[in-house]
Amino acid sequence: MAFELPPLPYAHDALADAGMSKETLEYHHDIHHKAYVDNGNKLIEGTEWAGKSVEEIVVGTYKADAVAQSGIFNNASQHWNHTQFWEMMGPTGMPGELEKALTEAFGSVDKFKDEFAAAGAGQFGSGWAWLVKDKDGSLKVTKTENGVNPLCFGQTALLGCDVWEHSYYIDFRNKRPAYLSNFLDKLVNWENVASRM
Repeated sequence: MAFELPPLPYAHDALADAGMSKETLEYHHDIHHKAYVDNGNKLIEGTEWAGKSVEEIVVGTYKADAVAQSGIFNNASQHWNHTQFWEMMGPTGMPGELEKALTEAFGSVDKFKDEFAAAGAGQFGSGWAWLVKDKDGSLKVTKTENGVNPLCFGQTALLGCDVWEHSYYIDFRNKRPAYLSNFLDKLVNWENVASRM
């Protein structure tokens, strides 16, 4: 099953007023994400992974830590991560059931946001911050390096924020904490997050 670049679920300039410019989305989606798709397709061609779902490839190549698999994993996982990321943005209000779940898990929505932002700001180098539903059903904030994602640990990704510099440098320069605060306050599609529960 070949990887395909999904269209953005909104116009390139739709998030500009919320802090993510048209230029950022053009570079991030049209160039960076497309490169993961194109490179991933080249790498899986003629291998045991051709015809598998992206989820199967991510989990299978993460566990098989052979050098030959690393390029496949990196491109497949980043393709999966970014596909989720586009869907997780598009500002909406927070549904009551999600607000309740976050309050029960973290003490308040604000405490969740603080923990999520700290995870993203504290990720050394490139990576992602995540809100996940763990195997036991509990909600947790995690962070992962590079392209590693919750699929690798049997978790469900509810919200992910890309903290690679290409995701924020045009709009926020080197101010990753400001990018994370803006993401949580203005960019998250909370209805999408709730639908993943």
